[in-house]
Amino acid sequence: MNSPDATPNADLIRDRWRVREAPHGDFIMFSDGSLSVMRLMRLSPADRLHDMRAEDWQWWQLLRATAWTPSDWINVDTTFASCTYAGSRALAGESSDHGSIGWVALTRDDDHHTLEWIAVSCSSNPFTEVTLDATTVTATSTLGRIWTFPRNTPQQVKITEDPTYPWP
Repeated sequence: MNSPDATPNADLIRDRWRVREAPHGDFIMFSDGSLSVMRLMRLSPADRLHDMRAEDWQWWQLLRATAWTPSDWINVDTTFASCTYAGSRALAGESSDHGSIGWVALTRDDDHHTLEWIAVSCSSNPFTEVTLDATTVTATSTLGRIWTFPRNTPQQVKITEDPTYPWP
């Protein structure tokens, strides 16, 4: 992943975003072409292992690559939510052609929705709500998980359960 020949340059990333594509996997892709490969970890208290409401989730960064080659691209073809704030736009949705994969993106609120970063998780359900403020992008999945991304360091995302979600 460190070969300079394999570095997706920023132009390639922007071109792929314009046609609504992103690499397949659990990662955050940045507009400069760098990639943060992530692993979704579930943490539960020992005395509540089977209680879904007691689960705490976190995306852990496995590696940060400035040179990488995508093995597969997916369509981030469906947008379910959008929110603007101070010249930025957060978008959230699914890749329905690839098994209902969830994605969240931060863009500039310009004519091209110029990409800042996109997070894709094969482990997540689609995202149906998104909000944006000065410090965070917050997205809620169809399973009631709330993902809170710091705008400038989205790889430090925290995932919690929605306390109002109707669990069985």
